[in-house]
Amino acid sequence: MATMGPWSRVRVAKCQMLVTSFFVLLLGLSMATLAALTYFGAHFAVIGHASSDRTPYEAVHRWAFYAAISLAGLLTLGAVLGAAATVREAGGLMAGGFLCFALVFGALAQAAFWRFHSPTQVEDAMLDTYDLLYDRAVRSLSSTPRQQLLAIQDTFLCCGKSSPFSLLGDAEASLCRGEQAARQDCLVGIGSSLRTYGHIVSILTGIGLAAMVYAMLLSAFLWFSIRSGSSLDRRGKYTLNRRAPGCQPQEPSVFRRSQGGPAL
Repeated sequence: MATMGPWSRVRVAKCQMLVTSFFVLLLGLSMATLAALTYFGAHFAVIGHASSDRTPYEAVHRWAFYAAISLAGLLTLGAVLGAAATVREAGGLMAGGFLCFALVFGALAQAAFWRFHSPTQVEDAMLDTYDLLYDRAVRSLSSTPRQQLLAIQDTFLCCGKSSPFSLLGDAEASLCRGEQAARQDCLVGIGSSLRTYGHIVSILTGIGLAAMVYAMLLSAFLWFSIRSGSSLDRRGKYTLNRRAPGCQPQEPSVFRRSQGGPAL
């Protein structure tokens, strides 16, 4: 079997780069969708309305949204630069795509480290917010904390929380009546919903890290190929010389013989 030539390797790398750019673009759209769900989703929005700016959840919520939007923008920019550089064989665009992929890789690696080091930070912040709101709804005479608490319980399909010290009596029992009393504990419901969300984030992070490594390798190989002049589909360049005045074009010899003698 004959070995693959340098132009064949570049051709294969360009096809793979186009496919990878399309996949990275889809990954960027997934990150943007995840950011929208993080900020505007019902489960996160109802907790955000009940929390104040002084709670840890508000800071984590805002940081997660801005980080996901930034990653989505870098992924989209890298995909567009990589595809354009592959089609136009532009070294500068390819270097820009490589830089975007490297920045996304660094951000995803930092997010994976944070996820591994503090896996329950977001969950703890949401549960602390619910605990504070629950205590205010039970102890306060105002209807606003109670309405916010009922909105959270209807969103997560839960009611109340289990407490080893039942010191609040009827005020605590009045929060869960009728069919709501049969619902699960809100601490359990919120925790299970966040764990499902965390699994999706972990899967996207792992896929993103693998895709960024592959995209950086392809972009680096194609950049060196473009710089060395081994690019693909580089057709020859032809120039037309202007004909001197008074010079008649020469007819083919077969045509001249057919005019001067018997046709062949």
